Amino acid sequence: MNICGLLTCIIGGAILEDRLADLERRSISIIREAKAQFKNIAVLWSTGKDSTATLWLCRKAFFGKIPFPVIHIDTGYKFPEIYEFRDRIAKEWNLDLIVARNEEALRRGMSPEKGKLECCTALKTEALKALIRERGFDALILAIRRDEHGIRAKERVFSPRDEDFRWRYEDQPAEMWDLYVKPSEDFSHMRVHPLLHWTELDVWLYVKREGLPVNPLYFARNGKRYRSLGCMPCTVPIPSNASTIDEIIEELKTSKIPERAGRAQDKERAYMMQKLRSLGYM
Repeated sequence: MNICGLLTCIIGGAILEDRLADLERRSISIIREAKAQFKNIAVLWSTGKDSTATLWLCRKAFFGKIPFPVIHIDTGYKFPEIYEFRDRIAKEWNLDLIVARNEEALRRGMSPEKGKLECCTALKTEALKALIRERGFDALILAIRRDEHGIRAKERVFSPRDEDFRWRYEDQPAEMWDLYVKPSEDFSHMRVHPLLHWTELDVWLYVKREGLPVNPLYFARNGKRYRSLGCMPCTVPIPSNASTIDEIIEELKTSKIPERAGRAQDKERAYMMQKLRSLGYM
């Protein structure tokens, strides 16, 4: 490598490091602000890359120990790798793990075959609603990003839900100068989004930098891998030979495939996702 190439690598690496450091600082500030403003807070964890990175940021924000519960919504239709990863990391990181399931809906036979909207509402949204009512949480930290889906681009960092758990996407609080203040009017709980300003590539670069554990479903097997993790009946792998974090990063730099291309399409359409989120879906 000549001197120009070496300088380019050094400068590029410094710019990347500055960007990741800035993203991390902003996210940690949001997490700490949420903890300071709310009395009974929790963080949701799917075991995917984004929510695992969010747990890591929570640990960094509070010097290695997450001082609030970690919620996993279990639909009963998750991949075995998700359960294994969840239990292993929960033990290694000493998490106060809460597993929420809508047992009544499962007993009635609720499944994706009943319809994706109905299934997600019953097994995810209603399970979360019941837990919030039971435990009295006034804020939840979620790992959503604006670039992940068009509807999520409408979100705010602090996003209130009303007494019926609905998201009023047409009437959201203004957020200026990085000031995230809870509204004075009544609301059931606040959704807090510390990764909203990140991109998919940012997350993978951060996973590499921090050496974070990764669910094995993300790595290619037989020419396919999962890019976004959901329930088994609603998630399919994408064509890929990326079997390492470095290979995933390089793939993302050129890929034109949407991140959620492997998720059930009737649920991923803009109207359907907006409908789900307005009802309290993550």
